[in-house]
Amino acid sequence: MTKMILRKLEDFKKQQKKSFALLIDPDNIDEVQCLELIHLAKQAGVDFLFVGGSLITGNNLGMVVEIAKAHSEIPIILFPGSSLHIDSEADAILFLSLISGRNPDFLIGQHILAAPILKKSSLEILPTGYMLVDTGRQTTVSFISNTTPIPYDKPTVAACIAMAGEMLGLKLIYMDGGSGAEKPISPQMIQAVSKSIEVPLIVGGGINSPEKALSALRAGADVIVVGNAIEKDFLLVEKIAKTVQEYM
Repeated sequence: MTKMILRKLEDFKKQQKKSFALLIDPDNIDEVQCLELIHLAKQAGVDFLFVGGSLITGNNLGMVVEIAKAHSEIPIILFPGSSLHIDSEADAILFLSLISGRNPDFLIGQHILAAPILKKSSLEILPTGYMLVDTGRQTTVSFISNTTPIPYDKPTVAACIAMAGEMLGLKLIYMDGGSGAEKPISPQMIQAVSKSIEVPLIVGGGINSPEKALSALRAGADVIVVGNAIEKDFLLVEKIAKTVQEYM
């Protein structure tokens, strides 16, 4: 099993190069929209495609992966809400451990169910510390996972959680405000976490404009994730990609 995507993320961090991950929720897109979005992502130079969500109720996961594979060479990384959200045709999977919560099912339980399936697959496993941050409203992920998000104004708490995750051997840290977050994670919290760890830092939730993307980059995010906002305005793909690519 290769580690090409992890190495790419680590190399980008060493080079201080930022990247943009487009998050596609299979429940919120049909085949025509998916094809259009993949085309826009390819034209804009999107770095990664995250596919998944906290609650997938339909059968579109395979469709999204298939279309993305057929029409672009952008790495496809699964963003699973449970052990059911696995497609071996993708390139990698974020093996998410919800380290900000105390629900054992999302710390290790779902991982046990997924492990034998992933072991037989060719997916690159990306051990990821997932941190949910309160951004003004209850999101699907906080409801489904039955966990309390990190308070918005507690950057020190977030930094300590991220440090613990890194010390446990997790290779990535992913801070998320959740789909439909009212506001993005504060620059103060992103900066505190970024300064406390050496592994790549992924940030998503509430980033619905180039200005908010730039704010997160300046605070120390290595990867920007945008999904919900782009579902409402596909033109944001090019705008945010340009912001990330021009960041110095």
